[in-house]
Amino acid sequence: MEPLLRVQDLKVYFRILKGTVHAVDNVSFDLDRGQTMGLVGESGCGKTTAAFAITRLLPPNGRVVGGQIGFDGQIIVRADLPTEVDEVLRRPDWFTQLQPILRREEAEFAAFQAGGGQVLEAQEQMEDEFAFYTEITGLLAGRGSVPDDEILENLQKVTTQHLRGLGAGRRRRRREREIEQRIAAIRWSKVSMIFQSAMNAFNPVYRVGDQIMEALLTHYPDMTKEEARQRVLELFDLVGIDRSRVDGYPHEFSGGMRQRSMIAMALACNPQLLIADEPTTALDVIMQDRILAEIRDLQRELNIAMMIITHDISVVAEVGEKIGVMYAGKIFEYGSIGEIFEKPANPYTIGLLSAFPSIKGPRRRLRSIPGSPPDLSNPPSGCRFHPRCQFAQEVCKYVEPPMVQVAPDHWSLCHFAKEIYEGTLKGS
Repeated sequence: MEPLLRVQDLKVYFRILKGTVHAVDNVSFDLDRGQTMGLVGESGCGKTTAAFAITRLLPPNGRVVGGQIGFDGQIIVRADLPTEVDEVLRRPDWFTQLQPILRREEAEFAAFQAGGGQVLEAQEQMEDEFAFYTEITGLLAGRGSVPDDEILENLQKVTTQHLRGLGAGRRRRRREREIEQRIAAIRWSKVSMIFQSAMNAFNPVYRVGDQIMEALLTHYPDMTKEEARQRVLELFDLVGIDRSRVDGYPHEFSGGMRQRSMIAMALACNPQLLIADEPTTALDVIMQDRILAEIRDLQRELNIAMMIITHDISVVAEVGEKIGVMYAGKIFEYGSIGEIFEKPANPYTIGLLSAFPSIKGPRRRLRSIPGSPPDLSNPPSGCRFHPRCQFAQEVCKYVEPPMVQVAPDHWSLCHFAKEIYEGTLKGS
């Protein structure tokens, strides 16, 4: 069965004065209907950026430069082909990296021509990209008789020409408006988000009930204001807020009430996917447990898929079925939560679990991970975790590790994943 959400080789980069920040780099994961996945890691590892890419809420200097995101069988986010090729041509292994992109594009063009194209692709965009695809495949056909350096130079020239063509003119702006209109129809009605700071997520000068009503009236144009208000009252009942507070302003609500109101807004249009970004931030442990229980109960009742983003691995242990461990813009370990908690196969995951206290089992001293996360505008060569890794060897400094499957539902981004999983690596 097709997963509800499929993220494939997602790359999100930010342009800043000092260069390019590789905030999300080759991230892939699936989420089935009604399933809960946790995305965990230290602050600044790319968790929230991945969520904003799914909902197309990236800031102006953030761009999806590679990969794609599918929701309910349709592509909702993908990089422009020239943008994706431009990033690949900067790499020393550009030819190898280019091949899967070209194979994917060939299949997508064939599907589009057969009438099964992506819902967010405009006809003229596909025509532009097909013209670009034809040019670069023509240049690559000369490989063997033309030196690779010359082919690379010609590819860069053609890519630059197309990027300039895509960046200017009415066609480009019209295309962007069309895509935004289509994703706006999905956002909040099918994919909703609990933002990290509930106080900042609400407009402070509008009543909380009116803000939830706005989401309803936007996506249900036939709904009257009276019906929308009644729906808001029902949502308040659902999340445990007294109906009398529906006309209150955000500053009149406690932290827990604002968080519950944010959950109510996220559930207003009965979404299929709920993204919860640090839903228990700044709440005391009693309120955290209550909020998590409410989210879990609502999810089961409404059969909503949920992606919960947090740096607190204990939160995922309580509500999740699968987990993705992120570090420095990459997923370092991914799979079923029971498997990964029982037998972690990545040094970073081991470090996170060692820093997490448990009320079960023998008492043990907590251990921190030495050092700090890297600067993603200049990430380390090889494995991005190697400067902090207790198992690092010479290969880790220069060669990017592969994603290794160590069990049927368990993958790890490490040169020594199988040895760590099996306990045969010294020190594991």
